[in-house]
Amino acid sequence: EVQLVESGGGLVQAGGSLRLSCAASGFTFERYAIGWFRQAPGKEREGVSCISSSDGRTYYADSVKGRFTISSDNAKNTVYLQMNSLKPEDTAVYYCAAKVECIATIIVGSWGQGTQVTVSS
Repeated sequence: EVQLVESGGGLVQAGGSLRLSCAASGFTFERYAIGWFRQAPGKEREGVSCISSSDGRTYYADSVKGRFTISSDNAKNTVYLQMNSLKPEDTAVYYCAAKVECIATIIVGSWGQGTQVTVSS
């Protein structure tokens, strides 16, 4: 069973940093891409970043380019999202999910609980 568990969220002031973790199990980690998504109150869930575990290619939404960095530790089956220079508009529940490849629109498995990120102004 595909399982991904997010952690690392919290309350931070604007300009601050957080590092989110996504621990994966139940599938061959190196064969999939892992994406980070977020959903703010009253808004649609949106893709934030993605990393291909096989070749390390990374993708970022324009809104987070230059501020967020995604990385993968294949030995730990864990993907991280380092978030710097946080803005109030980054406030959302952050989710991670596995995909066949980063450009895929369908996730493998189901959504997890997510982790809340709140950025105060």
